[in-house]
Amino acid sequence: MRIVIPGGTGQIGRILDKALTEDGHEVVVLTRRPRRDQEIYWDGRSLGRWTAAIDGADAVVNLAGSSVNRRYTEENLRDMMDSRVHSARAVGRAVAGARRPPRVWLQMSTATIYSHTYGAPHDEDTGVIGGGEPDAPAYWERSVRIARAWEREQTDAATPRTRRVALRCAMVMSPESGGAFDQLVRLARTGFGGPVDGGSQYLSWIHDHDLVRSVRFLLDREDVSGPVNLAAPAPLPQRVFMRTIRRAKGIPVGLPATRWMAELGAFALRSDTELLLKSRAVVPGRLLAAGFGFEHPHWPAAAADLLRRMRR
Repeated sequence: MRIVIPGGTGQIGRILDKALTEDGHEVVVLTRRPRRDQEIYWDGRSLGRWTAAIDGADAVVNLAGSSVNRRYTEENLRDMMDSRVHSARAVGRAVAGARRPPRVWLQMSTATIYSHTYGAPHDEDTGVIGGGEPDAPAYWERSVRIARAWEREQTDAATPRTRRVALRCAMVMSPESGGAFDQLVRLARTGFGGPVDGGSQYLSWIHDHDLVRSVRFLLDREDVSGPVNLAAPAPLPQRVFMRTIRRAKGIPVGLPATRWMAELGAFALRSDTELLLKSRAVVPGRLLAAGFGFEHPHWPAAAADLLRRMRR
């Protein structure tokens, strides 16, 4: 297949690009800073020469959107919204205008769209879209609003000949330097890998190999469309998640952090506490119903595999 990946130079894009290329597919990456032959310039907003890559492609996997790992200032929140909405809108216009449109459009989304809850895990049918929870800071609703607007661009696109899937992705765990798992391991090594604000908030995750396998699965399954949760079937409380990492590394103690300590740490790292404190309990209902089997469904074995690969 010829697969176009807008925003394919980030962590997830690099993982998918490598895996799909190794599968024998032709991968074309749309980026603001093309450096390789298979990369084409786009600005994430305007139609241009890049649309020729969409016309006749078999699939589009749109990953474009600026990083959420930063302070939730008005400027940053506006950039998060604009980078997602405008890029998804541009892809939709390109698909709609193609003489030979792709048969499938996978659009990145986020598990953050679901409500902050300590109750039963969400699947796509039982999950409640977040916003306005009484025990959550009011500004967390902004990230939910961004997620809803992001998905709406795909839903509203005039692309009747193209199957559309919204990838409600949980936190991707990979051994890459600078990724989420790498940062959590570094935190554990410093002795601060304990519970944050009690640690009862759920952390949903997916192993990078299962991320790739689920994308392959969704590219081929003509009967699956709409929102799909990309998450392992066993979300864990944050305290258990971090304890698993410490045990795998032989680190006996992880100092706990209160909410105000988390605020200070997030400020120092120029990040936001929502990434630490929002309880995301997400399960992959539609993937499992369609027959997808996870290689790494449980965190202890997944963490051990990631640590082995980090040492290489």
